[in-house]
Amino acid sequence: MSGRRNQWFLIFIIVIAVVSIWLDLPDNPGLHFIGIDKEIKTYLGLDLVGGTQALLEADVPESTKVDDVQMSTARQIIENRVNSLGVTEAVVQLAGDRRILVEIPGIKDPDQALSTIKGTALLEFIDMGSTPLREGSTVKSDYITKSAIAAPTSPPVNQAPSPTPSASATPALEDKVWHTVMTGADLKNAQVTTDQLGKMAISFELNADGANVFQEYTTKNVGKFLAISLDKKLISVPRVESPITEGKGIITGDFNVETANALAVQLRYGALPIPLKVIETRTVGPTLGQDSLQKSLTAGVIGLIICALFMALYYRLPGLVADVVMLFYALISFALFRSIPVTLTLSGIAGLMLSTGTAFDANILIFERFKEELRSGKNMRQALELGWRRAWPSIRDSNAATLITCAILFWFGSTFGATIVKGFAVTLFLGLVVSLFTAVLVTRTFLDIVLTVFKPSDQNKWFGL
Repeated sequence: MSGRRNQWFLIFIIVIAVVSIWLDLPDNPGLHFIGIDKEIKTYLGLDLVGGTQALLEADVPESTKVDDVQMSTARQIIENRVNSLGVTEAVVQLAGDRRILVEIPGIKDPDQALSTIKGTALLEFIDMGSTPLREGSTVKSDYITKSAIAAPTSPPVNQAPSPTPSASATPALEDKVWHTVMTGADLKNAQVTTDQLGKMAISFELNADGANVFQEYTTKNVGKFLAISLDKKLISVPRVESPITEGKGIITGDFNVETANALAVQLRYGALPIPLKVIETRTVGPTLGQDSLQKSLTAGVIGLIICALFMALYYRLPGLVADVVMLFYALISFALFRSIPVTLTLSGIAGLMLSTGTAFDANILIFERFKEELRSGKNMRQALELGWRRAWPSIRDSNAATLITCAILFWFGSTFGATIVKGFAVTLFLGLVVSLFTAVLVTRTFLDIVLTVFKPSDQNKWFGL
């Protein structure tokens, strides 16, 4: 390499190092400029920070076919719901033809979270005329399609006490099939709010089609009851006091902050196309996660120290250069994990450790070829150039094979819900990419600069010949 080329490479490496150090800062402020609003922080997986893992299955008879579109839609809706609960880096993925695997790290109330993400959330506005059922009643309606997206909608009407039907009329009302005026399929938005009395409620806004249907019904049925049911259970029985023309309103009921937020999340992101049931749950405590993290870090540090000592003792000066380069490798890798971001799990840390060994291996190939060229009588600059050139095919082919393996492992983990395999593949892939960068550019540049500046004369002493 020429001196000027080394200077440009060194400047580039320093810039990458400075950016990586900034990204690795524990109190990094994140990126907030030019429309970018991104947090920079370390995300830890379920096995490191604790949380809940659940396996959901389609709650339909085995003879009922569940198609790929239904499961894919259900997975997307569940992911949206989980993210709206304020959970960072939850894992929601298909596991076979009828199951969905959900991993929620750091969750405080797993029961509440699971009830929110698996609820079908079919919202209906039901015409109950002048004699409605009471709130909390289970209602039968003529809407039977399970695939419609359910979301909240409710008229901005005054809540009135429901007339109490006589005992003889009650069975008849409960057996009656009521007419569904509309569902939540036309919902545009839903948020938690409070009503005029300060009680928790859910405000909603309809799209143009829903607003037209709502306006037509409320105009023709002033004074009648338009009940609101969620999954066939009445949650509110308001009376239409006046025509509602703007397509906006609120859902009132016996809500607290948690239940109102859960309902708003369900309704905002739609109903599941198929009902789901929890067939398996596993809770990982934060103590176990912290213990796993501590042991993993300890093992990693010990391994790195042993590798660094070996490189320094066996390869001498080049080995010391490789140890410095490994610091760059660690800085860049961790910065990538934080900025992408990548959720670190035990399997992910294992992939990172393996890629670290691969980075050392690339340096070993270069140094061994370098020593061979020195033994054959080449000067240091010739030996370095020839050593790197002849080691490169082995480095390229071995890393290419591993990268292909990473792609296969990632596909397997994504297809069959094996998050351990997927996390391992992601961190190994990124680690390999960084190791290629450090081997091709950083190690070569640093070693060339050191040999140019230091000019060691005793090859046996400085290179371990």
